[in-house]
Amino acid sequence: MSVAGDWSDAENDRIVSDYFAMLAEDLAGRPYNKAAHNRALQGRLPGRSHQSIEFKHRNVSAVMQLLNQPWITGYLPAYRFQIRLIDAVLRRLDPLEMGRQVRASGTHDAAALYLGPPPPALNRPLLDTVRKQEVDRRFDPAEADARNRELGRAGEALILDFERHVLRRSGRDDLADRVRWTSREDGDGAGYDIASFTPAGAPRLVEVKTTNGWERSAFHISRNELAVANENRDCWRLVRVWNFAREPRAFELAPPLDAHVSLTPTSFLARFG
Repeated sequence: MSVAGDWSDAENDRIVSDYFAMLAEDLAGRPYNKAAHNRALQGRLPGRSHQSIEFKHRNVSAVMQLLNQPWITGYLPAYRFQIRLIDAVLRRLDPLEMGRQVRASGTHDAAALYLGPPPPALNRPLLDTVRKQEVDRRFDPAEADARNRELGRAGEALILDFERHVLRRSGRDDLADRVRWTSREDGDGAGYDIASFTPAGAPRLVEVKTTNGWERSAFHISRNELAVANENRDCWRLVRVWNFAREPRAFELAPPLDAHVSLTPTSFLARFG
């Protein structure tokens, strides 16, 4: 007999733990059996049916997507989730540890990177606004991405190799050898991460923003980066790398950035009078 009503915290914790066990196998490329996991959970969650467990796994995917984290592709995100499920996921999630796992999983092939168009503008919200607000009230996914140094450096290394690959493919080995990882060699104050070139020899100043999440994941950009972007509109580019934990993809944005995204102030300077 199935159980009606909201899931308890203990039930949520059990299904989130099971989800993360499958996700670890999924990211590592190891086989696992979703049906077997479902049957085992039915024994640990008396009265919860196969269908309800399946849908709850999809709910966890939705929370993970809103947190800019990888999710199990076999469980399509379902956004009408119980608000308390957010807390269950956050009790288990360590974004920094996830970043270290991504880094340890090996480097990606820059030659295989797909650089596509940015996501188009939407006429209506794509996600459940109330639940997105509940996630953002508890956790800042974009800030977690920005603070995840392992993830950020891995994304920059990928785009550094990609810039060099594009130049060498164009017969410009001379320029490829001059591409610099500015943020690593000189520090983060330049307003861009990579000093590169177009095949014609014009400069390219590339700022890299990386996430394990989807292409519409929000990201933080500093006042200095915006200023440098506006001062160098012809050559400054933001490369957004997404889906990094699995098969990285990327798109490029040219200034002015507010032509592509909504820029929201997120902090205030407090001064004594």
